[in-house]
Amino acid sequence: MSRFAERTGPIRLGMVGGGAGAMIGGVHRVAARLDGAFQLVAGALSSTEEKARASAAQVGLPEDRTYTDYVEMAKREARLKDGIEAVSIVVPNHMHLPVAREFLKRGIHVICDKPLTGTLSDARKMQAAAEKSEALFILTHNYTGYPLVREAQARVAAGELGDLRLVQVEYAQDWLAEEPEPDNKQASWRTDPARSGAGGATGDIGTHAWNLMRFVTGLVPESLAADLQSFVPGRELDDNAHVMLRFDGGARGTLWCSQVAAGEENGLKLRVYGTKAGLEWRQENPNELRVTPLGGATQIITRASAGTSEASRRLTRIPPGHPEGFFEAFANIYGEAARAIIAARSGQPVPEGVHFPSIAEGVEGVAFVDACVRSSRRNSAWVPV
Repeated sequence: MSRFAERTGPIRLGMVGGGAGAMIGGVHRVAARLDGAFQLVAGALSSTEEKARASAAQVGLPEDRTYTDYVEMAKREARLKDGIEAVSIVVPNHMHLPVAREFLKRGIHVICDKPLTGTLSDARKMQAAAEKSEALFILTHNYTGYPLVREAQARVAAGELGDLRLVQVEYAQDWLAEEPEPDNKQASWRTDPARSGAGGATGDIGTHAWNLMRFVTGLVPESLAADLQSFVPGRELDDNAHVMLRFDGGARGTLWCSQVAAGEENGLKLRVYGTKAGLEWRQENPNELRVTPLGGATQIITRASAGTSEASRRLTRIPPGHPEGFFEAFANIYGEAARAIIAARSGQPVPEGVHFPSIAEGVEGVAFVDACVRSSRRNSAWVPV
């Protein structure tokens, strides 16, 4: 039985990281409160006391629930009668494991930003900690929260595309096309192997593309061949990657991720082709899914339109013609987490149909980065995933 069995009302949420100037922390806070299922009540928003307290004041946290040490936060919150039930972890990759482990061992549910960790060995340690804990582990691969991504997954699972043959996924940006300013906090840790891990673009956005492809298609990867580049002089981690993929059963795929593609903002795109039909979805126009039967006309499926699946409709908040986007998709991951946490209050399993990226997807994403690095170092040789 969960130690939260007697609790009702909004889920008490804590946050580690995400202080002033951290974009993703604000995204998590918006997503958590969008449906009213969570209430942020505590946080260690920075390891610097002055910044931690200033950031906490900005988001309305009380002084007695403001921390600068995540270990102290985990210990005290676990003892409090009204302590947190879940914690959002929005720190650089190298800190995901030590922070999550402190909360997991105290039975506090973890909602962790991606990628899971910076290295595969840390990912496996995280998996062991998550499996040992009674708490849930949720990974915020938020793009699987879009209603039409759920629609695409449902159509593939129903066999509408036939046997899958080809998959193409890409994620292109240009924000690291030049050496960033020294005070660019977001760029500095993402290009630092000590804080980001083995992958640059592959870890930051390639794992999103990988997770999206795996979620929609269900294809099981067999091996890959990767060509990683660091185009910006002096950059230690990859900023561009071309990856060829082989899947069990004979399907083939390609994955391209880049943070030096001039003119691209957030170009996440997925194309899937089977023996009966193909489909296409683009994150920059997420309210449309294109499905084209072999020899037939293209159908444009819109979010909340007639005939969409229950999996898609359940994540839709507003009527057709009213666009939903990034914040709502992120909030859908929090919404799925809330359904699972509320069930856990009474010792129930995750409700049927509820889906969120978990520890398994997290380990797989880091394994993808590890395989890309190994392959590229061997002159793009094929390596098992």
